[in-house]
Amino acid sequence: MAVTTDILPPRYRDAERIGHGGMGDIYRATDSVLGREVAVKILADRYAQDKPVRERFTREALAAARLSGEPNIVTIFDVGEHNGRPYIVMEHLGGGSLDDVIRSGGAQPPQRVFTWLEQAARALDTAHARGIVHRDVKPGNLLLDRERNVYVADFGIASAAGMDSLTMTGTVLGTAGYLSPEQAQGERATPASDRYALAVVAFELLTGSRPFEADSPTAEAAAHVNAPVPSISARADLPRELDRCFERALSKDPARRFPTCAEFVAALRSAFAEAAGQTRQLAPVPPTAATRTLPPPRRSSSAWPLLIALIVAGAVAGALLAYFLTRGGSSSPSAPTTIITHVQTVTTQGQVTTVERPVTVTTSPTSRPPATSSAPPAPSGQSGVDLNSAGYAKMQAGDYAGALPLLEAAVQKLDGTGALDEAYAKYNLAYTRYHLGNCDGVLDLLDQAEAIEGRKGPIDRLRAQAQQSC
Repeated sequence: MAVTTDILPPRYRDAERIGHGGMGDIYRATDSVLGREVAVKILADRYAQDKPVRERFTREALAAARLSGEPNIVTIFDVGEHNGRPYIVMEHLGGGSLDDVIRSGGAQPPQRVFTWLEQAARALDTAHARGIVHRDVKPGNLLLDRERNVYVADFGIASAAGMDSLTMTGTVLGTAGYLSPEQAQGERATPASDRYALAVVAFELLTGSRPFEADSPTAEAAAHVNAPVPSISARADLPRELDRCFERALSKDPARRFPTCAEFVAALRSAFAEAAGQTRQLAPVPPTAATRTLPPPRRSSSAWPLLIALIVAGAVAGALLAYFLTRGGSSSPSAPTTIITHVQTVTTQGQVTTVERPVTVTTSPTSRPPATSSAPPAPSGQSGVDLNSAGYAKMQAGDYAGALPLLEAAVQKLDGTGALDEAYAKYNLAYTRYHLGNCDGVLDLLDQAEAIEGRKGPIDRLRAQAQQSC
C-alpha cells in the first residue's frame, strides 16, 4: 500500500515501505522523472541525528556507486539527503533476497547454491579489486532479480553506522551470525572478512542453518571466535569432501582462508566432483555411431549421488570461475562461455592442485536455427541452468532426443549472460546434435566455446569429428 511521506524527495512518488532493518527503512517508489520503479533506502532517524554518521553513510554510498554497472552488483542511481535524512536510490530487482529463500524453503539444491555463490563471488571479488570491502555480507544483502540471479547490495553501508563489529551494543542482532572472528573482536573488516561471511552464507544455503547458530547474537559471535568449524556433512546429507573446504573458508586466521571468493566456490565445485568420482572423460562420439550413449553415472549407496550426477556438468565451473572473473571486460557480453578440463581441488593439507578431469560443458546459442525435433518441447518456466542440468541428465541416460529440446531452450535462455552455465549448455548442445547425426550449428557452438576458454581437448576432438563427417 502506497504511503504519503515527506521522507522522500518529491521526485519519488507512490512510496511503499517494503523493508525495515537496523539501518533504516526501504521503500519502493516510482521515479517520476525517468518513469521507472526504484528502491530507496533511508537512514534510520537515530543515526541521522549523528552528523558524523550521516557523512560516513553518504561517503560509503558514493563509494559503492562507483561499482554500479559491474556484474551482479545492485546499481545505485542517486545519493542524497532530504529533510536531514540521507538516502540511496537503487534499482528495484523484484525477486526478494536469499534471506527470503532460506526462511521459506530452507536448504537449497547444491547446483542452485553454487550458481548463486558464483554470482556473489564475482561481485565481491570485483569490489575487493577496487579497494571496497562490503563488511556485511549476509542473505538479506544478496538480492534476486525476477530471473533468480543474485546481486550484492549495500556495500560498506554497515560500517557507516559502526555496525561492522560488536562495539555498538544491540546494533548487530541481525548480522552477528555472519561476522568474521576479527570483526566479532572489534577489528577492522578486510576482504578476507567478506570471504568468511560468504562461506557462512554458503553453509546456510546448503544446510538451512548457520554454522555457529546460537540463541543469542553474543553467543554466536563468541562461537565465531572460539568454536571449531562444524562438519557440514554431519549437518546434512552432503559429501564429506565439503568439510575441508569450509574448514579453510571459516578459518579463524584470515591468512589461511581462500585468497578470493571465486576460489572458494571453485573448491566447492571440485569437492562435489571428487565425491562423485567423476575422473573419467565422456566417451568420444564416433561419426558413424549416432546411437552411442554416454557412460552411465556411477552409483553410490548414499542419498546424494543422483544430485551430484545432475550438477557434474558444472563441476569445473568453479575452478574456471576464478580465471573468468579476473578477465574483467575482456570479453563482450554476447561472447559464449564454455569448456571443461582443468579442475582445482583442495587436498587435505589445504594445498590447491590442478587435476585434469574433462566433463561436458556448453556455451551460447548458435546463429543457425535449431534443428526440429519430434521430442516434446522444453518446459518454458524453468531457468536456463535447470534446463541444462535436466538435458545433461538425459544425455547421461542415453536419451539424446529428449535432451535436445531442453538444451536448445537452455542455450536460448543463457545466451549472452557470460556465465559458465552458458558455456556448459552450448557444449552439451553441440555434443547432443552431433550425436543425433545433426551437424546444424555444431561447429559454431564449438567455436564460441573455444573463444571463451581457449583450445581444449574435448572441443578439439568433437570439432575434428564434426569436420570429417559434416
